[in-house]
Amino acid sequence: MITLSILLALVLGLIGYIAYSMRQSLSYWQQLGIPCEEPDSKSGNITGLGSTRSFADIWLHTYKKFKGTGPFCGFYWGRGANVFVLTPELAKLVLIKDFNKFTDRGFYTNVKHDPLSGQLFLLDGHKWRSMRSKLSPTFTSGKMKLMYPVIVRVGEELANMFAKMQKEDPVIEVKELLARFTTDVIGTCAFGIECNSLKDPNSEFRVMGRKALTDVRFGPYARFFVNTFPNLARFLRVKMVPDHITDFYMRIVRENIEYREKNNIRRNDFFDMLLDLKNNKLMKSEDGQSMSITVEELAAQAYVFLIAGFETSSTTLSFALYELAQHQDVQDRARQEINEVLERYDGQFTYECMSEMVYLNQIISETLRLYTVLPVLNRKSLVDYPVPGHPKYMIKKNMKVLIPVGAMHRDPDLYPNPDDFNPDNFAPEKVAKRDCIEFLAFGEGPRNCIGMRFGQMQVRVGLAYLLKNFKFSVCDKTPIPMQYNLASYLVSSKSGIYLRVDKV
Repeated sequence: MITLSILLALVLGLIGYIAYSMRQSLSYWQQLGIPCEEPDSKSGNITGLGSTRSFADIWLHTYKKFKGTGPFCGFYWGRGANVFVLTPELAKLVLIKDFNKFTDRGFYTNVKHDPLSGQLFLLDGHKWRSMRSKLSPTFTSGKMKLMYPVIVRVGEELANMFAKMQKEDPVIEVKELLARFTTDVIGTCAFGIECNSLKDPNSEFRVMGRKALTDVRFGPYARFFVNTFPNLARFLRVKMVPDHITDFYMRIVRENIEYREKNNIRRNDFFDMLLDLKNNKLMKSEDGQSMSITVEELAAQAYVFLIAGFETSSTTLSFALYELAQHQDVQDRARQEINEVLERYDGQFTYECMSEMVYLNQIISETLRLYTVLPVLNRKSLVDYPVPGHPKYMIKKNMKVLIPVGAMHRDPDLYPNPDDFNPDNFAPEKVAKRDCIEFLAFGEGPRNCIGMRFGQMQVRVGLAYLLKNFKFSVCDKTPIPMQYNLASYLVSSKSGIYLRVDKV
């Protein structure tokens, strides 16, 4: 009887401790006097995510509500206390000036059992630094120039496909077609595969590319456990990438390596550069570390090149056409510039002519401002960090930091009339006066987007080919106002984007 009483007391004590801990976890910011929204007991401050609100909605709501209260406000992601950055000054400290204290993103990886999770975007600490130094030389302007002809060829195929479809019906759903364009570009450059998804929307590579973004191994509660207890999850050999995704990409990488090495083939693409890293066992970095990579590391970097490149670029392209269809004056000015530049280069889409299409690049930047595909940047504090000038505001070690770049891009103090599409926001003279931290579509600092040049290049080529040959306008099926996908971490449309397309 005594034993039973002791056991019952232990159980009740445990329940009480758990209940107390749960209450404490959702009162962290309140006890410190840091402004925050009252959290829901289950979802924290992300209530309604996927049903009534998107991630971008949540970031924008929080930013507008608490801007001006301090350098950051409190934010609960589930039961986790996060820092929600509210000022460009703090964003600059985290991303640039005090970067060494915020190098990590804090995402789960399990390189040993889940090889595709060993991608640059997810890696932290020394593994990230090592991989970044290995990959940086593959994204120089010189290497981009080598890959440029491949993108131009696929750009011609994109224009031909639009022409073919326009003959059948001038109303075209552009979102999926542009996703097939960027899939073909990256499939060719990152995997050396002629995907042909522009011609065949059901090609294996396109189907698997969609699955890489939509298929998940676990639901939200399991993902919360993994991110809360990463070391335990690795001990239990928990994998996040579904097996069919891993099997497919590992297979095509191994087949491609075998084919190129057996036949001594070089294509001057991203895959060639990764192969050079794999095979160069003697190359050392400045700190004496080997610059070579394993087959699994090669596959992970090719994989992230795909998932980070084709969706973000195709989304940017589709939103750019969506805005140009509603702003004919902007579209006409861009088309005139494209024709004038191409005339100077005898009608050839050369690598050099892209930099001369200044207004086209303004359109792309303004699209990325208004539709920031990755609307938040994640970092993790490696130390206890008192915010300079604000002694009350302490970012504790291992705390997650959220920088709501999409919300900052719609701040009227940074961009007048921020909800209007205005490429003149990125006129050269305005860019010269603007602090770099005020435009973060590609991040900033040592951990900015390593593929920025490549992403900009394929968007420029695709947009230039389309505007040179076609006029885009709205139709009855055009979604105005834009309806967004509430479940996606990225900013994307809820459904297809239909536009009227006429040959110029």
